[in-house]
Amino acid sequence: MSRIALVDDDRNILTSVSMTLEAEGFEVETYNDGQSALDAFTRRMPELAVLDIKMPRMDGMDLLQRLRQKSAVPVIFLTSKDDEIDELMGLRMGADDYVRKPFSQRLLVERIRSILRRQEAIASDAGPSPEESQVMQRGELSMDPLRHAVKWKDKDVSLTVTEFLLLQALAQRPGFVKSRDQLMDVAYDEQVYVDDRTIDSHIKRLRKKMREVDNDFSAIETLYGIGYRYNEE
Repeated sequence: MSRIALVDDDRNILTSVSMTLEAEGFEVETYNDGQSALDAFTRRMPELAVLDIKMPRMDGMDLLQRLRQKSAVPVIFLTSKDDEIDELMGLRMGADDYVRKPFSQRLLVERIRSILRRQEAIASDAGPSPEESQVMQRGELSMDPLRHAVKWKDKDVSLTVTEFLLLQALAQRPGFVKSRDQLMDVAYDEQVYVDDRTIDSHIKRLRKKMREVDNDFSAIETLYGIGYRYNEE
């Protein structure tokens, strides 16, 4: 049973969504502001967090920033209708997905299941071969799906589920171009629609994290109007 943290200052949303998620077999923890959620997360991290952006005491953006300092827990943002700035900012800060208010609870459940499936797929991607052989090495890059671990020049890089999947897809075949549509297929289930800017935001965040450990990182190349490719260094 996966534990889902639901953080929103709207008690109606907390009540109705938690009932829906519990009916789907999830264990749900609810919080009405970011600070109380952060305090609880320091004691016990959930498997996935659903965060409203606009909340008292500590908003969703601040909470995500604090979380990303120590955890790659998957995060879905709840954003105001048509508020693209919040959506893109959230993705650039490390959110895995977003759902616009007012939202279908069925859609939210599918988004949650999609991310959890992707997380499980990372660990099982390499199959039953010996554990050592499951680590992918590409030049200075090392990726261990079982441990969700990434190293660049022997330095640890903390990636979200989406970022890990995108980097893995690019690095599997160095020099080959992946279109944005192909990367969408890798990172999201078929029933989940995302646009080009979502992939671009994830790639931008991924590059930023790699450059935090190596200012000269340039292995992910943009081919404008085409997509991205990984160049083994």
